[in-house]
Amino acid sequence: MHIPRTFIRRASALLATALGALAIAAIHVAPAHSQSAPSTASPQGQTPTPTPAANPADVASVDAIVAALYDVISGPAGHKRDWDRMRSLFMPGGKMIPVLPRQPGGFAPRIISPDEYIQRSGELLEKYGFTESEIARRVERYGNIAHVFSTYEGRFQSPDAPVPPPRGINSIQLVNDGSRWWVMNIMWEAERPDNKLPEKYLKSATNP
Repeated sequence: MHIPRTFIRRASALLATALGALAIAAIHVAPAHSQSAPSTASPQGQTPTPTPAANPADVASVDAIVAALYDVISGPAGHKRDWDRMRSLFMPGGKMIPVLPRQPGGFAPRIISPDEYIQRSGELLEKYGFTESEIARRVERYGNIAHVFSTYEGRFQSPDAPVPPPRGINSIQLVNDGSRWWVMNIMWEAERPDNKLPEKYLKSATNP
């Protein structure tokens, strides 16, 4: 995942809610066989957004849900993302946590909801065309919990995009409730000139 600081400043200017709840009027009607969950909490005291039903193929395995995460934010310029699909991947209360540089120095996590990510980044991803793909992965799993350390690479289609193509690490926490996988949290940090991706995270590892 990626929220460059330029995106944050521009989106905050365009959208005064600063990552506020997404105002999509229609929630897709789920087929009878789809899997659903309770409502997710919306930021700033707004009415909770019902969690859309998931496509069972998206949540059937660790591989499937990680692939869906990357696929749902990717697309050409002008292509509307299926943000309900993204919401359907997250456990109610799930968080997205970019680790960002602070102006005074140092770094800090910024804890946001999926709706806030959509509100802040969705318009710009669609405007410039953006594809994010996984280039390496390490997975640890025990029982119904899994941690995916996923190296990502992003590409913008438009030469007018406000930031260079990003790379970094997505740290993804997953849980299985007995019927499907859910994303609990995603924490990520983008590569910087002073914090290059180590060679070991550019190759997938087979865990014992």
